[in-house]
Amino acid sequence: MPEVSEVVAVDPVAIERWLAALGVEFTGPLRFTRIGLGQSNLTYLMTDAADRRWVLRRPPLGHLLASAHDVVREARIIAALEDTDVPAPRILGVSTDTDISEVPLVLMEFVDGVVVDTMAVAEGLSPQRRRDIALSMPKTLAKIHAVDLDKVGLSDLASHKPYAQRQLKRWAGQWELSKTRELPALDELTRRLVAAIPEQRETTLVHGDFHLRNLITSRESGEVIATLDWELSTLGDPLADMGSLLTYWPEAGETTGGDFAPSTLEGFPDRAEMARLYLEETGRDSAALQYWHVLGLWKLAVIAEGVMRRAMDEPQNKAAAGTPTVERIDTLVEKATEIADSAGI
Repeated sequence: MPEVSEVVAVDPVAIERWLAALGVEFTGPLRFTRIGLGQSNLTYLMTDAADRRWVLRRPPLGHLLASAHDVVREARIIAALEDTDVPAPRILGVSTDTDISEVPLVLMEFVDGVVVDTMAVAEGLSPQRRRDIALSMPKTLAKIHAVDLDKVGLSDLASHKPYAQRQLKRWAGQWELSKTRELPALDELTRRLVAAIPEQRETTLVHGDFHLRNLITSRESGEVIATLDWELSTLGDPLADMGSLLTYWPEAGETTGGDFAPSTLEGFPDRAEMARLYLEETGRDSAALQYWHVLGLWKLAVIAEGVMRRAMDEPQNKAAAGTPTVERIDTLVEKATEIADSAGI
């Protein structure tokens, strides 16, 4: 019988049947181990008796079927990137067959490398390796933003309407729904962002969640060899992704990163160098990038407030990694305001 190392929300016997139908060679029994820190789509390392490895993705538990197809959309995006320069895992199969699983499943290749997803992993790297990993990140983003949407069949992935307006409308609305208090500084920042929207000069593929935890890096060189978690990917302004990267890139002495702030360690470049690398690679607008950095911090504050609100309303929603605090959210808003002031936003 197939072995399950913990409670796994898939049917191992049905998975074996699916692999056989896909023509994927395996030796039973299969073993399943939950991997990753994500709270949305569930990811499993699937291993056979010959120690071959694959990755299996499914929607989170309790999802309604109508909204569970995000793994299928994600697989479509990753599959479309197979013949591009973007480092991404290869999709081996997608199932919407209810005889195999009540929810959609995606099977992809296992990419062996280093994921910097905890401070312990980051601290275990040499300063030179940290630098190698960091320098590969803006170059990887440039590859994502250079994808020919028509050629790979992704031009219909999402709206082509101006991305900043879409983001501001969505997250300002989210703030009104989830705020636990009045925060005039955030409201003022929202007004400033709305008034200072830069012209969107192009529409590209946007990853939507590009940071260290969503990357696999080479054990030999530190180079990014796979970009993961494409479920928030959309079409929009490419500078939004780089703004997000800077948002999740605190420098020594800053507390915006909470408990996970590897970029403050020796070897990781500062934000100015990361921005310069991307801008040199792409020739894009440095002023607009500052706008997207501010918007990224503002958005992170809104998201953190929502997480805090859910934990207050229902204590079992508290994340294992810890719930954001009022102090951290206020710090995010203060940092965003400081950058907005210096950028003339």
